[in-house]
Amino acid sequence: MAKQYDVLFRLLLLGDSGVGKTCLLCRFTDNEFHPSHISTIGVDFKMKTLEIDGVKVRIQIWDTAGQERYQTITKQYYRRAQGIFLVYDITSERSFQHIMKWASDVDEYAPEKVQKILVGNKSDEEHKRQVATEQGNKLAKAYGMDFFETSAFTNHNITESFTRLAELVLQANKKDLDLLGGSMNDQFDLAVLEEQEGLCNVSDGTHKSCWC
Repeated sequence: MAKQYDVLFRLLLLGDSGVGKTCLLCRFTDNEFHPSHISTIGVDFKMKTLEIDGVKVRIQIWDTAGQERYQTITKQYYRRAQGIFLVYDITSERSFQHIMKWASDVDEYAPEKVQKILVGNKSDEEHKRQVATEQGNKLAKAYGMDFFETSAFTNHNITESFTRLAELVLQANKKDLDLLGGSMNDQFDLAVLEEQEGLCNVSDGTHKSCWC
């Protein structure tokens, strides 16, 4: 039976509650947009496979709750991430200011080799904009990150931003590909699944949720 993918990476969506992390995830994985939804409780995830430079990359994207009361839980997932999206809402200056706090948490809890991208979401709401594009660019440069303005509503830069982070993670882990591929692939997947079994309630084969 042919392998469905060559390597599996875990990406994490971080940012304040209400910036649209769940909408970004649903637009990318299911090409759906839900304008109103219940805030994420704890941690949720979806999966998608991309082909990058001839490598089939299975990405597991974790959607975290932005509320402060869940941050002790979500920080447990930082150390398991190979890539992180730092997301703010362009119509919320407050969410932009909080990026520095999220970035500080990443520096403290995430692996040293973790790759990061800054995302300014809700670019379709230009009439409500509080954060200029140049502000996002400047902050991204200060942290050495790529920067995208996105819209889950119009599907603007969704595929581009997710694919770019997957590319960065793949590049950063090129030396380890031999360990993660070939005969090691089944062992690697099993370790990931065993780790998650203790953390999550399983809802189906590609989607798990945590309630805390």
